[in-house]
Amino acid sequence: MSLSTLMAFWAFSLLFVFTPGADWAYAISAGIRNRGIGASVLGLLAGYVVLTILIAAGVGVLVASNPMVMAILTVAGALYLAWLGCCTLRNPPVPHADGESATDGSWITWFRQGALVSGLNPKAFIFFLAFLPPWTSESAVWGVPAQILALGLVYTASCSVVYSMVGFGANKALSTRPSVARLVGRISGAIMICLAVMLVMREFF
Repeated sequence: MSLSTLMAFWAFSLLFVFTPGADWAYAISAGIRNRGIGASVLGLLAGYVVLTILIAAGVGVLVASNPMVMAILTVAGALYLAWLGCCTLRNPPVPHADGESATDGSWITWFRQGALVSGLNPKAFIFFLAFLPPWTSESAVWGVPAQILALGLVYTASCSVVYSMVGFGANKALSTRPSVARLVGRISGAIMICLAVMLVMREFF
């Protein structure tokens, strides 16, 4: 795989990275609380790394070709996203002062939630399955699985920068505006619920 191919893939993938979705909503929620931003972003990235490995290993094709498995994945992802959205609506995030102890989850909790948000997202799974292989080449020095891993890591690296900007940007912009922070938090929760409903609708209707 040539450097020019990687750069072209990176430039094209930025269009998707900058598109707001469940990942953005989750990063914003973590940013408002001023706790777990790094853990949340790392969790989101871990989910993408797992998806990349599954696609590179050929598991993705097997899963995508089984309607029952895809339906289960869609329902699981939608239910988790809806649950997270409902929790955010019921308990909207508010900024924590730097010296204030957080009571809304540990580092592990934020990491686990982030990993599940991205790892259980069937849209992300289908995107990786459809988007990564076309950029590979059978004649390249690297094997196709290695190329897919490289492409997935490039995409994940882009996500790390953008999601960190989103999380820390939300914290910077809303840390002194608790009422606005609650509103934005509720909007983020509503977005998660809407995305969950859309996932189920697209799968079954």
